[in-house]
Amino acid sequence: MDPRKLRPIVAGLFARGRRRTVRVAIEQEYVVSAADGGVVPIEEVRQAAAGSLAAPYLTFEPGGQVELSLPPSLEPLHDLRVLTADLRRRLSGITLQPIPVDPRKEVPLQLTSARYVAMQRHFDRIGPAGRRMMRRTASTQVCLDWWPGRAGLEQWRVLNLAGPFLAARFNRSDRLATWLAVDPARTAFDERLLRDDDPVASYTAFAAGATAFLDGPAGHVSTLFPPVRPRGTYLEVRFLDALQPEAAEQAVAVLRELMYDDVRRRKALRELPCTAGLWRAAADGVLEQEPAA
Repeated sequence: MDPRKLRPIVAGLFARGRRRTVRVAIEQEYVVSAADGGVVPIEEVRQAAAGSLAAPYLTFEPGGQVELSLPPSLEPLHDLRVLTADLRRRLSGITLQPIPVDPRKEVPLQLTSARYVAMQRHFDRIGPAGRRMMRRTASTQVCLDWWPGRAGLEQWRVLNLAGPFLAARFNRSDRLATWLAVDPARTAFDERLLRDDDPVASYTAFAAGATAFLDGPAGHVSTLFPPVRPRGTYLEVRFLDALQPEAAEQAVAVLRELMYDDVRRRKALRELPCTAGLWRAAADGVLEQEPAA
């Protein structure tokens, strides 16, 4: 796709906030199972969840995984626990589990919009990892306020540099290996987003290099799945497995420090390497280092 058409869209993704706020939002995905271990239709889950505290924040992934996309908060894990507990009480006979990879081998595509059908068709040309990612994986995504000025550029860089080490520390499955195999041209689990001092230029080149399967530059950009996604006024960390509450709390604490503590962030930037192959090492379980303390 023409970079000249993509750049204005990408620039909007890198607009960043106007204030140094310190909120965090959680997007928690759960694998859904019936009492007998079978797949539960999305509409059945939706009806059972009607009236719950979580209902306004409830969405679904293509294989029927539940996602709770909570608003920004100073205590995001507390909010997640309360809403998840209430939702589980209402889903009698239906279980929600933060499992990174659904152990069931056959999970149907439940969301069949043009977007997901086109996405599956594209991924199928590359290999089986796309279907596995869409239908059977779940993550804990952490969204963090993105600051203006120099600090915001540091935040973007430090999350991308720290990503492989945090993945190695917190992930407990082969979900990351699945993502690395989905479509490297649109997932960027490498150093390509850090090659240029201008992140808009790097991201535009990344977008231009990915095969387009939706019409228009905005639609195309929405099909990019980097480990850290720019979202205008916040950054979305996407590389973590679906985590149990205690691990999620630890991950959020580390991410808060990297994002909001100027001293910690700049120390990490001085010490973290930018070396090709770190994501693969994390996926293979051989990356033992952690971000600079």
